Amino acid sequence: MYQKSKKIKIGRNDPCPCGSGLKYKKCCMNKDGNSAETLQEKYFRDYNIRLKNPKDIEKIRNAGALVVDTLNMVADKLHPGMKTDEINTLVHEYTIANNAVPAPLHYHGFPKSVCVSVNEVICHGIPDELVLQEGDIVNVDITSILEGYYADASRTFFVGTPGPEAVKIVNVALESIKRGIKTVCPGNTIGDIGWAIQSYAEAQGCSVVREFVGHGVGFDFHEPPQVPHYGRKGKGVKLVPGMVFTIEPMVNLGKKDLRILSDGWTVVTRDKSLSAQFEQTILVTDDGYESLTPWVH
Repeated sequence: MYQKSKKIKIGRNDPCPCGSGLKYKKCCMNKDGNSAETLQEKYFRDYNIRLKNPKDIEKIRNAGALVVDTLNMVADKLHPGMKTDEINTLVHEYTIANNAVPAPLHYHGFPKSVCVSVNEVICHGIPDELVLQEGDIVNVDITSILEGYYADASRTFFVGTPGPEAVKIVNVALESIKRGIKTVCPGNTIGDIGWAIQSYAEAQGCSVVREFVGHGVGFDFHEPPQVPHYGRKGKGVKLVPGMVFTIEPMVNLGKKDLRILSDGWTVVTRDKSLSAQFEQTILVTDDGYESLTPWVH
């Protein structure tokens, strides 16, 4: 169930949220009775998208800072011989110590506090007794709830010294998310994000997973809109200030096909090729974007 829509106040001389580049008073303020309130209402009514106000954004930003700190802490401790369950313990204890809640724990029955996906695992890897080996790649996907607000981010790390295939897929996934994020601004569309990612990754001989996508976040773990990492320019929902969502492309070294293991969670490449992912929580601002989980790679 969605909470009651909150209002965004847009001044007459502010940039119009439609992305035209004109002032609000010169553009949509008087069209079809539109007002500052109806942008909020329209996106909730038409798409179930809940735009965030400055107070909400600050809370999500605080949660995002904790997520980034947690990722950095894990990065400092990763080493060959480490069990993936040790990563879960680190994330769980650090999150609780910072007065937050690990969102994955018990989410639809997920048994751990973090997703840890190694090598051919695309996403939703369950931490266990698996021991990380020299040359592995490992994605650590963290979502924290702080003061009731959610932020979500992930990074793919090298374990020890990587081989050439590991270097390639991690670099392609990293550049893919960078290109997707750079398309974010008012007036562009969700399809622009997917097109930027897909066109780059496929030009490198890699593939983009279709079944798992980015999503709105902030008030809940997963909210509208869905953000595919493939698509066509100009298609999909138009971006407006106050939208908060994740961009999290999952890029495979081989084909895009996948399968889900018998645990009901772990997703692997069907051809057993390596897969890498990066994720950030992104805010659409008046003139572009802000990462609310600005990890540095």
